[in-house]
Amino acid sequence: MSSTLRGPSAPHPAARAGRRPGCLAAPFVLAGRVLRPTRPDRVTDGAIESAQIARTAIGIAATLWLVYAYPMRQSVGSFAMDKFAETLLSTGVLVVAGPLALAVFVAAARPPLRGVYLRRLTGPLRGFAALLAAVLALALPSLTNGGTALDGPLYYVFLIAGLPLVLFALPFALTACVLCVHHAFRTADVHEVLPPLLSPLLVWAMFGVQVVDDAPVAAPLPVRILFLIGPPLSVTALSWWELRRLRTHFGITLRGALNRGAPARP
Repeated sequence: MSSTLRGPSAPHPAARAGRRPGCLAAPFVLAGRVLRPTRPDRVTDGAIESAQIARTAIGIAATLWLVYAYPMRQSVGSFAMDKFAETLLSTGVLVVAGPLALAVFVAAARPPLRGVYLRRLTGPLRGFAALLAAVLALALPSLTNGGTALDGPLYYVFLIAGLPLVLFALPFALTACVLCVHHAFRTADVHEVLPPLLSPLLVWAMFGVQVVDDAPVAAPLPVRILFLIGPPLSVTALSWWELRRLRTHFGITLRGALNRGAPARP
């Protein structure tokens, strides 16, 4: 597939027609708008996007085959909850590692690119703020339950009044967590090299967690090792290939991004 340098994507037909998402779709649509990179001059490559989709599809298919082929050591519900917990943990890792990586990247960049990247931080900061707001909205009922100002009937009035907010925040937060992991917290809005640099860090951190966790299925040891080491190795290889493709097809390198080598596109 040929490389492409794309500008702003065309609006969806529904958007051109002036339609707005329904109430049920609104939290998912809003999460997509807040957590997807939106910088107009960002370089996007069809081959990279196709490879990422293919890797995700293969990973899902392999997980389904593993569950089907071998007896499970836990219920399907517990298995699903474990996967959900891994997504939340991945988001937590990014919440910590993402700002640190951005701070190091911006500090290491030489002027005038440092100022450019500082202005581009609004995208990741907006995503972080939206995710934090959703988490606080979900935690608000439990946080106020012990407060003296909202004891008794007043607490239940507050709880009923805040129910629509919680019902909106729950699907929004779940979708935001998935998109946060997929798009590495909108770090591509700052520079294209950041997502492939952050992704291996995330999967190897999760590898450390899974090593000490019990295997969910009673599979042979070689199969368990393959499914344990496969995801971080495949993501690392894909990230290396993405960085190489950015360099060979678009002239985008880490040294150039930091203004420490040959002049390159910021």
